[in-house]
Amino acid sequence: MDDVVVVRTGSGPEVLLVHGGASPRTTWGALSALADRWTLAHVHRRGYPPSPAPRAGQDYEVDALDLAPLLVGRPHVVAHSYGTLGALAAVADAPESVRSLTLVEPPLAFLVPDDPDVARLEHLGDAVLTHGMDTDPAELREFLRLAGAQVDDGPLPPEVAAGVRRAHGARLPGRPRPRLDLIRRARVPVLVVSGGHAPAHERICDALALALDGERTVSPGAGHFVAAAPGFADRLNTFLLASENGG
Repeated sequence: MDDVVVVRTGSGPEVLLVHGGASPRTTWGALSALADRWTLAHVHRRGYPPSPAPRAGQDYEVDALDLAPLLVGRPHVVAHSYGTLGALAAVADAPESVRSLTLVEPPLAFLVPDDPDVARLEHLGDAVLTHGMDTDPAELREFLRLAGAQVDDGPLPPEVAAGVRRAHGARLPGRPRPRLDLIRRARVPVLVVSGGHAPAHERICDALALALDGERTVSPGAGHFVAAAPGFADRLNTFLLASENGG
């Protein structure tokens, strides 16, 4: 089997959940109550069991190919962090194939050129993806904290170190230029969400919402794992219902 695995729970219209660097459970666990109204389709990106390992490193271009056939049923798409890159590419290729698109703290630094906070975030992310555990220790921990990991100056917890190794060698997120104009032109309902914990994420999300003519909201309280923030599940549910009614 070479296909990615999608685990579905609940009933109702499908919500395709695309995680980033953390597991689906870590990323989306706080949304479980939405299964009373929606079919939650948890995509396991390559390298995240039970999906197969990637042939090389993590790659948003491969993610886009994996996601394309999952859009056949016209789901709502909700994507987080690195997972937004593949989701944006897949949706831009077939914007009529989604009911809505929710994007949570995407790594799209190109949207905010010449901003020092955004440039710093991009530098840290690129360093970790390029060097893995050999990244400068201070920069590694700075990035991990921005990415939601609970780390101190001591040895990294085993699960955090495993995540760094899995991310090592990934295609860098600064290269893609997703066709945001195609998504906007198709009038796809868009919600862009940040966690209120880092200026760089706020500015990127502001710029993305403007580019896509989307709704913009901030859900603080859970750092980068915004889906676990108080009120996020209710806000997402409201947006999904509005998109259903509008579609």
